[in-house]
Amino acid sequence: MSVRGSIAFAGVSDAGRVRAHNEDSIGIDEGLGIALLADGMGGHNAGEVASALAVEVVMRELRRRLPHPEGGGDWAGFAPATRVLAEAVHKANAAIHEAAAARPQCRGMGTTLVGLLFHDDRASIAHVGDSRVYRLRAGVLEQLTTDHTLVQELVARGFYTPEEAATALNRNVITRALGTEPQVAVDLQEEAVRPGDLFLLCSDGLSDMMDDGEIAAELARADSPLEARARRLVALANAHGGRDNISVILAEVRRPFPARRSWWRRLVTWFD
Repeated sequence: MSVRGSIAFAGVSDAGRVRAHNEDSIGIDEGLGIALLADGMGGHNAGEVASALAVEVVMRELRRRLPHPEGGGDWAGFAPATRVLAEAVHKANAAIHEAAAARPQCRGMGTTLVGLLFHDDRASIAHVGDSRVYRLRAGVLEQLTTDHTLVQELVARGFYTPEEAATALNRNVITRALGTEPQVAVDLQEEAVRPGDLFLLCSDGLSDMMDDGEIAAELARADSPLEARARRLVALANAHGGRDNISVILAEVRRPFPARRSWWRRLVTWFD
C-alpha cells in the first residue's frame, strides 16, 4: 500500500531557545505514508526516552502490519489500516509504561503522540495529548484534533472562551498521555483527502508561540519548498521566544492514491 510519489513530507525538530534538551521525537516513512510526532515529559531526560519509544514502537508496528492490515479491537467502522494504527499506539503505551516501571529514573514519564497515516485517498489520525494536526485546504486552516488538556475541557464546559484559553496559565496541563497509565484512550478519525491538501503535525512548542493566522500564512507560501516552510515555522517560533521544544511535520497531497483492487477483483469486474 505504498503512497510514494503521492505525498511529499518534510520534518524538523528543534530544542528551542530555552530548553537544554529536545524531548520531542518525529518519524516519517514516505513509502507507507506515515508521519509521527511525540512530545515527551518527565525528569532526567525521561521525556526524551518516552517520545522516542512511542515513535519507534508505532513505526515498527505499522511497517510490520500495514502490508496485510487486519486490525481488530474496539474500532468498528474504521478502515483496517486505521485500526492497525490504533493498536500500534496502544502497544506504544504499554511499552512506555513498562519501561517506566522498570527504570527508577524514568518513573512517571509519558508523551503526547499524533500519528498520521495516508491510505486509500484518506488520512487516518490517532491522537493523545496536546500535539496537533492541522489541515490547510483551499487557503483555509483547520485544526483537526482536539487538545487533551484541562483548559480545553473548561472551554467545552463554557468556563473559558477560546481566546481566554489561549493565554491561560494552565493551558499546558494535559489530561491524557502515553505511558502514564496501563491503558489510554486514543482519539481516532479518518479524513478524506484532496490533491493540494497540506497537513501540519506540531508540538505545542509551535502552537503556543504562533497563532493560527500566522501558521496559515506560512503554510500558504506555495512558491516555497516544503522543507523551507517547515524550517520557517520553527524559526518563527524561536523568534517569538522558543520557550519549548519545537517539532513540525508537513505532509502535502500531490496526487490521488486510491485503494488498489486485487487482480481477482479486477478480473471479476472486467467480466461484469
